[in-house]
Amino acid sequence: MLKRATLTAGAIALAFPVAAQAGMDEAKALVETHRQLPGWEAPGEPFDARACMADKKMFVIPLTNANPFNATISQGMKQAADMVGFELTEWENQMQPDQWIQGIAQAVQEGYDLIDLQGGLPPEFLVPQITEARAAGVKVTATHNWDATTQEVPDFMDGAANTDYVTVGNIIAAWAIAQSEGNVNAVILGPDEITPTAPLRDAIMGYLDEHCPDCSYQYINAPVTEWATKIQPAVQSALLADSSINYVLPVYDSMSQFIVPAIRIAGREGDVKIVSYNGTPFVLDMMRDDDIVEMNVGESLGWVGFAGVDANMRLLCDEGTVTKLNTPAYIFDDSNVETAGVPATFNDGYGDVHIEEFRKLWGLAE
Repeated sequence: MLKRATLTAGAIALAFPVAAQAGMDEAKALVETHRQLPGWEAPGEPFDARACMADKKMFVIPLTNANPFNATISQGMKQAADMVGFELTEWENQMQPDQWIQGIAQAVQEGYDLIDLQGGLPPEFLVPQITEARAAGVKVTATHNWDATTQEVPDFMDGAANTDYVTVGNIIAAWAIAQSEGNVNAVILGPDEITPTAPLRDAIMGYLDEHCPDCSYQYINAPVTEWATKIQPAVQSALLADSSINYVLPVYDSMSQFIVPAIRIAGREGDVKIVSYNGTPFVLDMMRDDDIVEMNVGESLGWVGFAGVDANMRLLCDEGTVTKLNTPAYIFDDSNVETAGVPATFNDGYGDVHIEEFRKLWGLAE
């Protein structure tokens, strides 16, 4: 016989503080985990990379070379290729689809073995060109594009080394919960047209919903081409309309350059903080110089480059499939931001354990 429990109003009232405290404890634990200096977890078994890649070459097409984020990943990829001893070419472009198309055509014409669409370039815009390249025997992959757990790599790709964007979004939300003692009222911003935005945005919102029953938020879609004109007035208007807003959570930290003026003009400096993702140097410098940017989740982009090359080599060498980059998420705040350099860089502050470990993995260690 089934028994139905009846909760009194008092029992219900008691349940909410218990749930809130549990969410708070979990948020604080997640934050503490990602305060620790990144460690090493091998993405696969060791293999002789130099022998396998002796007659192979890669062609990297980033979202745009004008973005230091993409440029730094490419530098890491080039460093890894030089270490192993094979040719890797980075295609210059300014985020124009016709330039991406030209890059694929050149890679096919010049006999490259693999094309990597790196750092957020949307492959769905290039399906005919990708299909032609694959028909010509060129493998097409992506590095640092889709989420490793919530987004499927399309069938028209040969593979992808993806990022754990969900964990990054969870960390952002957990930080705000922990710092505010479960009293978050946030403005979340993101450009919906960029592939990683959805998992980041949804993870932030989902974590707040699950772990903070008293938290609230609103979301603003800010396309990249409208950042300079839309972000500041939109955030400023939100802050003026609601004096209880205490966090602005842009999914990409470069948006902060337009958010900081909005906070200041609205007269909310001191009680509204920015928490975001990417570890972009100028944003880390802002954190070091004032207290509006409170926390930034970063990852070593040199490490991303090494990990992307590792995944690509394994694909070319039949050494297994890597679907997730082994680059850990790491928290920067006032306590450690100076370790990122003065001025900050995309690679300082994370340690360099990955360089020697990848050397060992690829059979290069002396």
